[in-house]
Amino acid sequence: MNNGEGLHDFSAPTILRRIRPEHNERRFYALAVTADLFGNIVLMRNWGRIGTGGKQRGDLHPDYTSAAATLERLAGRKRRRGYLDWDLCRSIGASAAPP
Repeated sequence: MNNGEGLHDFSAPTILRRIRPEHNERRFYALAVTADLFGNIVLMRNWGRIGTGGKQRGDLHPDYTSAAATLERLAGRKRRRGYLDWDLCRSIGASAAPP
Protein backbone atom coordinates (compact mmCIF):
# COMPACT_ATOMS: atom_id res chain seq x y z
CA MET A 1 0.00 0.00 0.00
CA ASN A 2 1.51 3.22 -1.09
CA ASN A 3 0.85 6.34 0.98
CA GLY A 4 1.48 8.70 -1.94
CA GLU A 5 5.03 9.63 -0.95
CA GLY A 6 6.78 6.52 -2.20
CA LEU A 7 6.65 4.90 1.25
CA HIS A 8 4.72 1.76 2.05
CA ASP A 9 2.50 1.12 5.06
CA PHE A 10 2.60 -2.53 6.00
CA SER A 11 0.70 -4.37 8.68
CA ALA A 12 2.21 -5.40 11.99
CA PRO A 13 4.32 -8.57 12.04
CA THR A 14 2.72 -11.92 12.77
CA ILE A 15 4.44 -13.49 15.78
CA LEU A 16 3.77 -17.12 16.62
CA ARG A 17 5.20 -19.35 19.31
CA ARG A 18 5.07 -22.94 20.48
CA ILE A 19 5.98 -23.91 24.02
CA ARG A 20 6.07 -27.58 24.99
CA PRO A 21 7.90 -27.99 28.34
CA GLU A 22 7.71 -31.79 28.14
CA HIS A 23 9.96 -31.58 25.04
CA ASN A 24 12.09 -28.67 26.35
CA GLU A 25 10.77 -26.70 23.39
CA ARG A 26 10.27 -22.92 23.34
CA ARG A 27 10.13 -21.72 19.74
CA PHE A 28 9.04 -18.57 17.93
CA TYR A 29 8.26 -17.80 14.30
CA ALA A 30 7.82 -14.20 13.12
CA LEU A 31 6.64 -13.04 9.68
CA ALA A 32 6.48 -9.51 8.29
CA VAL A 33 6.04 -7.89 4.88
CA THR A 34 8.33 -4.93 4.36
CA ALA A 35 10.19 -3.02 1.65
CA ASP A 36 13.96 -3.00 1.29
CA LEU A 37 16.06 0.08 0.48
CA PHE A 38 15.45 -0.41 -3.24
CA GLY A 39 11.66 -0.59 -2.93
CA ASN A 40 11.41 -4.36 -3.38
CA ILE A 41 8.67 -6.13 -1.42
CA VAL A 42 10.23 -8.62 1.00
CA LEU A 43 8.65 -11.25 3.23
CA MET A 44 10.93 -11.44 6.28
CA ARG A 45 10.92 -14.62 8.36
CA ASN A 46 12.62 -14.98 11.72
CA TRP A 47 12.57 -18.20 13.75
CA GLY A 48 14.34 -19.97 16.56
CA ARG A 49 14.33 -20.61 20.29
CA ILE A 50 12.65 -17.95 22.44
CA GLY A 51 15.34 -15.78 24.02
CA THR A 52 17.73 -16.03 21.06
CA GLY A 53 18.04 -13.98 17.89
CA GLY A 54 17.22 -17.04 15.85
CA LYS A 55 17.69 -17.22 12.11
CA GLN A 56 16.38 -14.84 9.48
CA ARG A 57 15.40 -15.15 5.84
CA GLY A 58 14.05 -12.62 3.35
CA ASP A 59 12.12 -13.63 0.22
CA LEU A 60 11.50 -11.13 -2.60
CA HIS A 61 7.96 -10.88 -4.01
CA PRO A 62 6.67 -9.04 -7.08
CA ASP A 63 3.98 -7.21 -5.09
CA TYR A 64 2.43 -6.80 -1.65
CA THR A 65 -0.51 -9.09 -2.45
CA SER A 66 1.66 -12.12 -3.21
CA ALA A 67 3.84 -11.48 -0.14
CA ALA A 68 0.76 -11.21 2.11
CA ALA A 69 -0.69 -14.41 0.63
CA THR A 70 2.57 -16.25 1.29
CA LEU A 71 2.65 -14.86 4.85
CA GLU A 72 -0.86 -16.20 5.51
CA ARG A 73 -0.02 -19.59 3.98
CA LEU A 74 3.13 -19.97 6.11
CA ALA A 75 1.38 -18.76 9.28
CA GLY A 76 -1.43 -21.25 8.66
CA ARG A 77 1.07 -24.07 8.30
CA LYS A 78 2.71 -23.14 11.60
CA ARG A 79 -0.65 -22.87 13.36
CA ARG A 80 -1.54 -26.38 12.17
CA ARG A 81 1.73 -27.55 13.76
CA GLY A 82 0.75 -26.16 17.15
CA TYR A 83 2.06 -22.59 17.08
CA LEU A 84 -0.17 -19.96 18.71
CA ASP A 85 -0.40 -16.26 17.94
CA TRP A 86 1.59 -14.15 20.40
CA ASP A 87 -1.50 -12.05 21.26
CA LEU A 88 -3.46 -15.22 22.04
CA CYS A 89 -0.64 -16.49 24.27
CA ARG A 90 -0.63 -13.21 26.22
CA SER A 91 -4.40 -13.31 26.70
CA ILE A 92 -4.28 -16.82 28.23
CA GLY A 93 -1.51 -15.83 30.64
CA ALA A 94 1.64 -17.29 29.07
CA SER A 95 4.68 -15.44 30.38
CA ALA A 96 7.56 -15.71 27.89
CA ALA A 97 8.54 -12.54 26.04
CA PRO A 98 8.62 -12.51 22.22
CA PRO A 99 12.00 -12.55 20.49
